[in-house]
Amino acid sequence: MSLRLTIVSQIERVAREQRKTLAPLADDLPLLESGLDSLCFAILVARLEDEIGVDPFSAPPEVAFPTTFGEFVKFYENAVAAV
Repeated sequence: MSLRLTIVSQIERVAREQRKTLAPLADDLPLLESGLDSLCFAILVARLEDEIGVDPFSAPPEVAFPTTFGEFVKFYENAVAAV
């Protein structure tokens, strides 16, 4: 499974478990408009770290955090490539 599909699968799972209505996941979708709240993102990041073994949010503070779904996926792709 590709990294993107893994992320989408986990987002859908978290949304379902937390009873959130998920917006259609397009690259330009702002994360704040995704339908997930901060607890959902905390769960998502923890699960992604367990599944792929990388936590890109532990990067140096000068790294720009993602604001859209597409940036979120790229953020993980770059972190995986750096390992």
